[in-house]
Amino acid sequence: MTFLIIFLVAAIAIYIAIYRNNRGENVYKYISKHVGNAYEKYAPYSFKEVREKVKELGQEYTPRQYTIQITIFAIASAVISYLYFYNLLISIIYVLCSIAVIPYLTYLRCKRVYSEFIFEQIQVYTTNTIMEFATTQSFVKAIEGVYDSDVLEDPVKEDVKMMIDLAYQNGTIEQSIEYMNNKYDFYIVKNMHQLFLQITNEGSKDSGESLENMSLDIDMLVENVYRDRIERATFHKKFLQFGIILYLMVMLVQFLLGIESYIKMLDNILMQFLLHGIIIINTYFLLSGEKYYNEDVGAE
Repeated sequence: MTFLIIFLVAAIAIYIAIYRNNRGENVYKYISKHVGNAYEKYAPYSFKEVREKVKELGQEYTPRQYTIQITIFAIASAVISYLYFYNLLISIIYVLCSIAVIPYLTYLRCKRVYSEFIFEQIQVYTTNTIMEFATTQSFVKAIEGVYDSDVLEDPVKEDVKMMIDLAYQNGTIEQSIEYMNNKYDFYIVKNMHQLFLQITNEGSKDSGESLENMSLDIDMLVENVYRDRIERATFHKKFLQFGIILYLMVMLVQFLLGIESYIKMLDNILMQFLLHGIIIINTYFLLSGEKYYNEDVGAE
């Protein structure tokens, strides 16, 4: 309880200090602005593009949501670390470390949202190109129809425009297909392009059956991907619950030994190293799970 009081007093003191040095400016906006400036300065350019798209999609956290996340992380790490070590300085260090992890979690979440968006765009691109090709029997005309229909969004729409330009510039579709295959490494994209390349170069009396089979493959893939997302979300909830329980196992140890006996054990430096190891390993375990949950969503 003493620790929590000290922590709250320190937080209030920091708030007052910022407020006194920035009169007339909302403290919340002041902190958000400086955090945003730091992000713009140090974030990789590729991730800036990803995050901009996430903002366009309306799935980026608001400053209020980030503030809530920081608060939860700070309080949780403060309470857990104090239960482990009963040491204010160590708890402050763990609070700072937990807050420092938030940008990495933001990176993972944005990559997941962007990956889901790209997969959906690829689904739209392949499905509509097959439909257009069935009518026009021309790959270039098919992708022109998809582009003009405005069913795509950037960056996929921009890449389709590049394919069209390359096709007219070179007089063939090979370079266009190679460009798109390199940008989007999905087997449905490569298989579809290979089919169109074969039909264009070799001709086909009846391509309808091949196109229909390709459409069925796409539908099956999409179904599997969405099923995988649901399973991942279910696993993610259970995984986080299990990770939190692992952190709180120290409470069971204190219950069995008694708090006074436990505090005496903390005088042993090996015991402290062991506890630090438990926290680090469990944190690594949780971050690995987060990485798995957020990566390769929509991949084949």
